[in-house]
Amino acid sequence: MSSIQEAKRYIDNAKEILRDKAGKEDGYYQDSKYVKMAGHTAYTGILVALDDLLGKKGKGRKDVDWYQQHLSQLDKKVLNAFLTTYQVLHLDMAYDGAKSARLAAIGLNEAEKIISWVETRSEAA
Repeated sequence: MSSIQEAKRYIDNAKEILRDKAGKEDGYYQDSKYVKMAGHTAYTGILVALDDLLGKKGKGRKDVDWYQQHLSQLDKKVLNAFLTTYQVLHLDMAYDGAKSARLAAIGLNEAEKIISWVETRSEAA
């Protein structure tokens, strides 16, 4: 399975978690446990795609600053999308369990943009 297919699968799984388990009511998810799970799953999907494009770090773990530095050299729009997904999917959803369905939709939409961008760059290479 290619990294792009895997990344898309992560996004699909995150959507499924929200749809089937988080219990949406009046524009808000009811179970923060599943919101956290979906946020982490979607953010991991982005990293899977980006890791394939950007390669290995060298020593230590990659952190948000490492991705930010590399993306700033490639494409400022994608950098902005990445920073949005970091905030929404990783911090707001995965850590804080933010229950807003609109917020989740923004994060997932930006995640899909990043994965499509990686896919386009990978095909061109």
